Amino acid sequence: MIAKPLPGKRGKKSKRVRLEDIAEACGVSLSTASRALAREKGVRAEIRQRVLEAAKNANYVVPTAVAGQKVIVAASSAAMIDYVRNQFTLYVLEGLKERAQALDLEIVTRPIADQSEELAVLAEAEQDEQVAGLLFLTIDDERLLAATRGFDKPVVLLNSDDPFMRLSSVTPCNRSSARLATDHLTDLGHKRILFLMRPGRRTIERRYEGWRDGLLAKGLPVTDDLLVTVDDWLPELAIQAMTQRITKRGLDFTAVLAAGDSLAVGAMLGIQQKGFSVPGDVSVIGMDDLPQAAFVNPPLTTMHIPMREIGSVALDLLRDTLSGFPAPPRRVELACNLVVRDSTAKACQTFSR
Repeated sequence: MIAKPLPGKRGKKSKRVRLEDIAEACGVSLSTASRALAREKGVRAEIRQRVLEAAKNANYVVPTAVAGQKVIVAASSAAMIDYVRNQFTLYVLEGLKERAQALDLEIVTRPIADQSEELAVLAEAEQDEQVAGLLFLTIDDERLLAATRGFDKPVVLLNSDDPFMRLSSVTPCNRSSARLATDHLTDLGHKRILFLMRPGRRTIERRYEGWRDGLLAKGLPVTDDLLVTVDDWLPELAIQAMTQRITKRGLDFTAVLAAGDSLAVGAMLGIQQKGFSVPGDVSVIGMDDLPQAAFVNPPLTTMHIPMREIGSVALDLLRDTLSGFPAPPRRVELACNLVVRDSTAKACQTFSR
């Protein structure tokens, strides 16, 4: 059976469309239409799909009752380490909890270090009727993402994304953010700009891509010697990387873009330890805009990442998914902005080899 056309034009909100209209168009009772839209049990799959499609086509607004339910936040080991070190995770969770309070949702946090722990969390979510859905925080492991295929409750990724677009996600716009930072440096006349990163995560690889985009857009060469990698996000590793490079090659660069504020702070210290000044000899930019960035010497120019908004938008995305409307997974990227402080200046005319 095909649903009848509903009052009003497709794609435009019509005040005349009521639940009774949806039920009549689909040839079902009012209670069946209500249960189908609420995703309650006892409604055949083909009827539920027909009702949802009719409601979507008519722009019928389905009240989404999420108050009093739970959302499980499954946090990776990387997220938990960052929570202690750099506070990025802290601010994401703060935004999430503030939004949950407004929606009267309970947030339950579960650490997952491996697939067995993830499967235990999925089983918990499946068995607990009060759990509306899950949020996966800073998870890139394909083995973990694959385990969510066919899961009955919605899953949204925070600070990571699914390359196969099976799952919706919310991240900062990492590539454009790094491009804006690179543009700031090239506009100041810098041509030899190092990119300092810890490789491994897709989000950080996109920051690397944004740096490349910025150099190539100005016709500047992108060579392997401009990429500096470290094994962790610790400032002392960035200090070591900078001092070793300057000892070996001299000051063959005039700027550094670091993939995170902690590495940027370490880069500044390493440059200063070798007797050079920031920004007199070398300009440095970080990414994240953590609170401590404003209090280092000199205060750090950085890209502001909307950390709290990542949490709140992810929860809204999860809530939208609970409405039951058929919709493909979405990748939401939040805009970032440059915060100019004192660690960047015009490029020096010469540098040593």
